[in-house]
Amino acid sequence: MDHREQPTKPEIDVVITAFGRIDLTRSCLDHLSKQTRPHRVILVDNGSLDDTQSVVMQDYPHVHLIRIENNTAFSVATNKGVAEGHSPFVVLMNNDVDCPPDFLANLVRPLEQQSSTGSVTALLLQPNGDRVDSFGLASDRTLSCFPRNRGERSPSPQDANLTLLGPAGAAAAFRREAWAAVGGLDEHLPGYMEDFELAIRLRCAGWGTASARDAVAIHVGSATFGHLSARQRWLGGFGRGYVLRRYRLLLKGVGVQVAATEIAVTVIDGALHRDLAALRGRVSGWRIAGDLEPRELPPVSAIDQSISFVDSLRRRRASLNAADS
Repeated sequence: MDHREQPTKPEIDVVITAFGRIDLTRSCLDHLSKQTRPHRVILVDNGSLDDTQSVVMQDYPHVHLIRIENNTAFSVATNKGVAEGHSPFVVLMNNDVDCPPDFLANLVRPLEQQSSTGSVTALLLQPNGDRVDSFGLASDRTLSCFPRNRGERSPSPQDANLTLLGPAGAAAAFRREAWAAVGGLDEHLPGYMEDFELAIRLRCAGWGTASARDAVAIHVGSATFGHLSARQRWLGGFGRGYVLRRYRLLLKGVGVQVAATEIAVTVIDGALHRDLAALRGRVSGWRIAGDLEPRELPPVSAIDQSISFVDSLRRRRASLNAADS
């Protein structure tokens, strides 16, 4: 028997995609080792230039390690990791997330309770632990993505703001059946917005989503690409441009609002950072999506109709000064 395999067959596959930062990976794996719920950890070393591979092999022999020699898109690496597992529940986790012992048990409980639920969001806190990083993702009519409750005190089950579209990918649970039905992460997206776009497709396919208020974890955020670095903002712009064209938003009834919002956001970003990274990313994502079949919009019930144009601009501007989810 492979020394990395556990003697029992767990119902949860935890998939972590890491690029460097073995310090964060150590902390994440150490926290997972204390979980009360049996699980299997699949770690995808996505071309790390540090000693991630050797450290994991030596110090964490129970972890199923997949090594990708040359760094590739997060979506590609993560899909590869998920495909290595067979458990009915899949938990995606960034290596910059630390979770308490009851985290996995609490996170997958909604999947066990309701067979129509395809995804579950955790409550992610900022490093200081007293403010929310995200409580899942929300969307306005233009398919702009917003982390729910960001910056607020920890919400109660009754006061989570914004309609839940789906979970933030930094720590999220999925029913493998639902994941397989929609094809997992879109591999055209190199990094950022892949969780949001997956949430859209899951809702379009009729899968429900849920929030697990008692599944709480700490999320460092932006640990791979750097907080508001040019690379991070290019990737965010790419995802936005891709979604705009793949969902043909300029041709919908919200086309004028979409155009006005994107112009405002790219101008503000360029002025703040004195470069065109966000704009160039949008152009690249737009071009890639042009050769692909259009996708359907999510059901109205998945969209937060309370987010006005002005509120959307305010939230988008605030995101330029905060780490991405």
